[in-house]
Amino acid sequence: MKAIVWHGKEDVRCDTVSDPEIEEPRDAIIKVTSCAICGSDLHLFHNFIPAMMPGDIMGHEMMGEVVEVGSGINGNLRKGDRIVVPFTITCGECHQCRRGNWSVCERTNRKKELAEKAFGHTTAGLFGYSHLTGGYPGGQAEYLRVPFADSTHIKVPDGMPDDQALFLGDILPTGWQAAVQCDIERTDTVAVWGCGPVGQMAIRSAVLLGAEQIIAIDRLPERLSMAEAGGAVAINFETESVIERLNELTDNRGPDKCIDATGLEAHVSLTHPDSVYDRAKQMFMLANDRAHVLREMIYVCRPVGTISIPGVYSGLADKFPIGIAMNKGLSFRMGQTHVKRWADDLSKRIEDGEIDPSFVITHTVDLDAAPEMYKVFRDKRDSCIKVVVKP
Repeated sequence: MKAIVWHGKEDVRCDTVSDPEIEEPRDAIIKVTSCAICGSDLHLFHNFIPAMMPGDIMGHEMMGEVVEVGSGINGNLRKGDRIVVPFTITCGECHQCRRGNWSVCERTNRKKELAEKAFGHTTAGLFGYSHLTGGYPGGQAEYLRVPFADSTHIKVPDGMPDDQALFLGDILPTGWQAAVQCDIERTDTVAVWGCGPVGQMAIRSAVLLGAEQIIAIDRLPERLSMAEAGGAVAINFETESVIERLNELTDNRGPDKCIDATGLEAHVSLTHPDSVYDRAKQMFMLANDRAHVLREMIYVCRPVGTISIPGVYSGLADKFPIGIAMNKGLSFRMGQTHVKRWADDLSKRIEDGEIDPSFVITHTVDLDAAPEMYKVFRDKRDSCIKVVVKP
């Protein structure tokens, strides 16, 4: 089959690889009908996430048709079913899965010793996201093996097209969880840093959850225009002061809730000297993450506000202002997405027409074109916001 394969820093290719096979009784094989390039795939593309190996198959946002099931599948999944595959692999039986904390499943990371050394405890296995999370092949391919498939799937409602269903596996619940974690009240101002796909979903989610005012912070006109169409007030950080504009829009109180949809690759700009410092330390492997957005959020958030972090960070961030956060009494909520916790509610909201996540798609290509689209997406060329791949 064809698949997008990681060969090294900024080098992914469309290769011919072996078809996946059933390995365990709870496995299923799907024929991938749609998958996507996610912003966090760029962290792998740039080799910022440790433990990638040449030959690893990329991709963690995918859906398709079940073509084979293992002997242990208990009847809730059959050949011919259309499913979305959550990016977090879940057993459905461990202590954390029973509590609904699906992204920290205790049993699905088959290389949990690495995760325990890095994090203290293992987290769930992820598709196509390094050997730190299990080394599972990803879904940017013609076929995908789904481990623990009786738990790791979302049935697609009849009649829902791929472009509406696909994002139930990652960016829609990720933006939704980021907003829910803010415990939004009707008088709240919610500020969102980063207007890529997850930021766009967080903005729409904050609207659905009833925020009084939503502010979108980015530098790209097409992203800011999309955010404004979703109900946000736009701030372009390259042409105006984020701190001054946020204070102006909130009567100097600061936003009540702040969402970091940027993660470890915050934009580097001479107008923000700390971002240059972050990049230099990252280049010399003296820090993993660029923390400019985190610092700015902590500084501008109103006292006793909430910081929600859906953006991916990989390790250690320098100059983290814990003193400001402590003295202001800020609360932090963060983590990989508990996809299955939100899937039924969000699927119903799509069916009811409350949200159509396909608005974010700007490019649709086949697998052969995907390697070039990584560069187009990385460089924000051709107004690229979200790439869907049709194997």
